[in-house]
This record gives sequence, C-alpha cells and structure tokens, in this order.
Amino acid sequence: MVFKKKLKKILGRKVGYHEPDNALMIVVGVILLFGLVSLSSASAVVAYYDKFGDAYYYFKHQLVGLSFGLVAFIFFSRVDYHIWRKYAFWFLVGSIVLLLLVFIPGLSAHYGKARSWINVFGFSLQPAEFVKLSFLLYLAAWLETRKKNLSDIAQSIGPFVAVLGLISFLMILQPDIGTLSIIAITSLIVYFVGGGKIKHIIIIGVFGLLAFALMVQMKDYQHDRFKCLLDPNYDKKGVCYQVNQSLIAVGSGGITGRGLGASRQKYMYLPEVSGDSIFAIIAEETGMIFSVLLIAGFSFIFYRGFLIARKAPDDFGRILAIGIVSWIVIQAIINIGGIINVMPMTGVPLPLISYGGSSILATLAAIGILVNISKQTRVRN
Repeated sequence: MVFKKKLKKILGRKVGYHEPDNALMIVVGVILLFGLVSLSSASAVVAYYDKFGDAYYYFKHQLVGLSFGLVAFIFFSRVDYHIWRKYAFWFLVGSIVLLLLVFIPGLSAHYGKARSWINVFGFSLQPAEFVKLSFLLYLAAWLETRKKNLSDIAQSIGPFVAVLGLISFLMILQPDIGTLSIIAITSLIVYFVGGGKIKHIIIIGVFGLLAFALMVQMKDYQHDRFKCLLDPNYDKKGVCYQVNQSLIAVGSGGITGRGLGASRQKYMYLPEVSGDSIFAIIAEETGMIFSVLLIAGFSFIFYRGFLIARKAPDDFGRILAIGIVSWIVIQAIINIGGIINVMPMTGVPLPLISYGGSSILATLAAIGILVNISKQTRVRN
C-alpha cells in the first residue's frame, strides 16, 4: 500500500491534477509529423546517391530517435516535475560530465572542425543537446532557492556567472557556438524570470558580447560567417556557399512552393539538407505559406508555454516552463535566421524537424516536463 502511494505520487496521480495542455500537444504532434514528411523528402537524394544507397535511411533512423523521444515524453509528462528539484546539484554535475565526454579519446567523435559528439554502442550522441535540459533544471531550482537574495551580488550574479562561464568554456573548447548561444540566451531569460536584476543581465550581456566578438576575431571560419552575413557574395563558392544555396532554395519556393519532393537544391547543391539546412528545402518545396505556418507553430508553442508559466503553481514550474519554450523558440530563430541570412549560420538543428536523435530526444523530454507542469497549473474554481 505504501509503495502504491509513492508510485502514484511520482507518476502524478494525485488530487489537484487536471487535463494537460492538449492544444500544445496537438501542435507539437503536427510539427513532428510535418518534420518526418519533410525529412523524408529532403534527405532522399543524398541518402540514396551519396551516402547509403537507401533513400529512406535518414527517415528510418529518425523514426528510431523519435520512438525514444516519445518514450521520454511520456515518462517526463507523467512524473511530477517537482521531483527534479531534489536533484538540482546533480543536474549541474551531469551537465559538466556530459560536456567532458567529448574530450575522451575513443569515445569522442569528430565531424568537421567540431568534436561535439560521442560514439556509444555504434550510436552518435551529442551531449550538448542534453545539457540544454539538465542545466536548465539546475538553474530553475537554483533561482527558486535564491529568489530573496538575487539583489546580493555574492548570492546571485557571482555564482550564476561562474556556473554559466564553466559551461560556456567547455562548449567553446568543442567548439559549439550555436548551442552555447541557445544555452546562454535561455539562461539570461530564466535569470530574469526568476527575479534577477536587469542591471545584472545588462552587465552579463555586455561582457558576453565582448567575449563573443573577441572569439569571432580569433577564429577565421567564424569571422567568415559574419562576412557572409553582411555580404553573401563575399565568397559564393567557398565559405558563403551554403548561405547562397539556402537563399536560392527559399527564393525559388515562392508563395506555394515547387511541390513536395520537387526540390532541386537537395540534389547535392545544398549541404546538410537533413540537418541545419532542412528549412531551406521546406521553403523550396512548400513555399512561403507552409513556411510561415511552421513559424506560427513554434510561436504557438511559446504562447502556450507562457500561459503555463503564468499559471504554474510555484516558481520552479514557472521558470522551467519559460526556459523550455524559450530554448525551443530561440533555437528555431537561430536556425531559420541562418537560412535566410539575417543571422550567421551556426549549424544548430531545427527543433522537432532536423535529423538527429539527440536533439529530438532532449526536446521531447523537455516538452514532457512542460506538459506535466500544465497538468498542475492553477485553475479557477
């Protein structure tokens, strides 16, 4: 009997729970289905002719990743989110350990200039994707406990900068500036939502931008990305090639698109069609209408998350809800912004759509937590 009571408490079957945010889950489900269709079309050519001799290779592997992601979603949506507060410190330790794994010989996997992956039993995992969630869980719990002391530098901005600086340092070593940008911006947002002072955020932001500018100047390939942002014709066949091909794909889609499966850029013209460039293929094949609807879908996720945060029963849930939807939307903005050349290309995946098991697993786990919070929001009697 005692065991059953504890199990019910963990799974969230207790008085005060109500129906989850069904609108949120429906939109997430629609984006996932749209993403599978888009990935199947975008990756077919490169998967068959250039990589594996199987047009559905990426699609089938994405289904595996999605299966694990759905299991994670169900688990986290049913476990009372309050339980994660108890393990806040270990989430910080876990974040650091995950980022250190990529430097272990024999475990680390290199792709291009970055060493952001590890090989485990034949599978490639990107630890930084899971750090987005584990570090967010730590920050939400930390901010809740420090709420009354956030005006004290020694109790607020000092420790916050220290832990964020450590995470940033490990990510710069990889280097993974795109994921670092997502984590850093999300961290500042939750710091503000948790009660942090605006002047502290401005100070952190200024020093962060200065450090980022210095880092860009030190790395030629990162400097080149900003040159491409300012002038896509700077090196059309070299460092700006992906930007130009993305713009061609988006522009040729027009209002209604060429038609599903009719992309020309996926025929080995545009790199990374299954990953960070997939939005360009979506725009080419489905046009501006569906592209705008997809952006509206991400905006709706943020809106529902904002409502959940506003009605959350405690500060921990409020901070977590805002952090999760901020992470998803910021990542979508960075990805799409790079494709249409209003931001530098950073190589981050489009949430819920781009190929990658680590990304979809971490994102669906986070959405599961968000759904669990929505079950416990305050309701009017």
